[in-house]
Amino acid sequence: MRLTELTLAEARKRLRGREFSAAELTEAHLEAIAALNPRLNAYITVTEELAKSQAEAADQALARGDAGPLAGIPLAIKDLFCTEGVRTTAGSRILAPFVPPYESTVTAQLKRDGAVFLGKANLDEFAMGSSNMTSAFGPVENPWKRKGAEAAKLVPGGSSGGSAAAVAAQLALGATGTDTGGSIRQPAAFCGIAGIKPTYGRCSRWGIVAFASSLDQAGPFARTVEDCAILLRSMAGHDPKDSTSADRPVPDYEAACRRSIKGLKIGIPREYRAPGMPAEIEELWERGMAWLKDAGADAQEVSLPHTKYGLATYYIVAPAEASSNLARYDGVRFGMRVESDDLLELYERTRAQGFGPEVKRRILIGTYVLSAGYYEAYYLRAQKVRALILRDFTEAFSRVDVLLTPTAPSAAFEQGAKMDDPVQMYLNDIFTVPASMAGLPAISVPAGLDAQGLPLGLQLIGRPFDEETVFAVAAALERAAGFTHLPQIRAGV
Repeated sequence: MRLTELTLAEARKRLRGREFSAAELTEAHLEAIAALNPRLNAYITVTEELAKSQAEAADQALARGDAGPLAGIPLAIKDLFCTEGVRTTAGSRILAPFVPPYESTVTAQLKRDGAVFLGKANLDEFAMGSSNMTSAFGPVENPWKRKGAEAAKLVPGGSSGGSAAAVAAQLALGATGTDTGGSIRQPAAFCGIAGIKPTYGRCSRWGIVAFASSLDQAGPFARTVEDCAILLRSMAGHDPKDSTSADRPVPDYEAACRRSIKGLKIGIPREYRAPGMPAEIEELWERGMAWLKDAGADAQEVSLPHTKYGLATYYIVAPAEASSNLARYDGVRFGMRVESDDLLELYERTRAQGFGPEVKRRILIGTYVLSAGYYEAYYLRAQKVRALILRDFTEAFSRVDVLLTPTAPSAAFEQGAKMDDPVQMYLNDIFTVPASMAGLPAISVPAGLDAQGLPLGLQLIGRPFDEETVFAVAAALERAAGFTHLPQIRAGV
C-alpha cells in the first residue's frame, strides 16, 4: 500500500510504530501534488519547505515520545484560513498579494498538535459558490469521472472544493474547510469522502476570512468518519478572541465513533423529499434508513415545515452579512490596490477589478436588502423565519436523536453547467442550508454511487453541540454502506 492510500488513523498508528517517518509520508504527498495538481488545481499555494520542516519537527517529537496527536499528518488548508507568513488569497484577486502576519486559531491548534501543512487549497472566491468555479485562480477538477464520459471535467462542489478534491485524490490525509450553507458537506458528497460542519461556535472563526459571520463554521474533511473525528478534536475549542466561540469542553469524538446506536431514534424529515429529486438518491436514502435500523436504531418521520423557506432566507442573510464583511477590501489597508487620482476612484477601481462576478452579485444583493426601506421587508423578516427554522429542529429533536437526509440533490455536474443560472446553482444547497441556518452539527457520509459511477452522500444532522451522537451514527452508517470506491484520478494512478 502506498503511503498516500492510508487513512489518517492508520498513518498516525504507523508513524508511532516507526514503520516510516513523517518526512517520508510528507514527501509521498508532495510528489503526488507535483504530479496531479497541475491537472486538478486543488492547491493554490504548495508550501513544500514549510511541510518538510514541520515533518522533521514531527519526527523529532516522535523520537522523544512527546508528539502531539496529529504529529506528522499531512493536511491541506483551505485558503480562507490565515496562515502566518503564507499567502492567503480567499480565492480572490483582491487578496492575491496578502501574506498574514498571524495564524488563525484553528490552524494554530493543528500546528500545536503536530500537523504538517502541505499547502493552501483552492476555493470559490470568498467561499461564495457551490462548484469551485468562481475562484480567481481557476476551477478545481473533481478526481471522479462519469462512466462513458471520461473526458468531461466535473466540479468538486463548493466552496471548499479544493480541500475535498485534495483528500479524495490522495493529495492529503485530511483538510480544513468552512461551511456557511453546505460548503463542507456538499463537496464531501461530490468527492466521495466524509466532511462535518460542527455546531456554530464549536470551532473558532478568528483568523478565517469572513463571508457571513453568523453562519461561517470551520470543519474537517477526511476519507473516513473516524479521521474527521480525530481532526475535529484538534480544531475545536473555546477561543477568547472570538465572541461567538462556545466555552464548552471538547469531547473525545474518536471514541464516539465506536458507540452503539442501538435504541437511538432517527428522524426522517418529510420536507426533504424534494420535487424532481433523482430516484437513485431517494433509493439511497431508503437504504440508509434500513442500514441504521439493522444497527439497532428506530426510524420515524418528522416534519420541519419551514424548511421550504430555508434557501430563500439564506440568500438574504448571507449576502447581507457578506456585503458588510467585504466592505473592508477597499485598497487601503491590505491586499490589491489600483492606484487612482482620488480616494473614491481608488475604492471603485480596486473593488471592480478585485472582485469576481459572483462576489459582486452577492454584495449588491446584500446591500439592497440592508438598505433603507428594505431592511425590515427582507433582512428582518428573514431573521424571523430563521428563528422558525430553528424552532422546527428543536421540536423534532424533542422526539428523535438525529435526522437522516440526502446531502445534495444530485451527483457532481460538469464544469460550466449552471453558471448562467445563479438560482439553479443555489439550489445545490437545498438540503444543507437549513442546518446552517439553525447552527446545527451535520456530517456527509459517502454511501453509494449513482448509475454513472459518481459518489452520493447521506447527511446526518444533530442537536447543538451533540457531535458525539452524530459521529456515532455516521460511523454506523459508514460501516453499513461499505463505501470503498476510489476516484479515477488519484495518487499513483
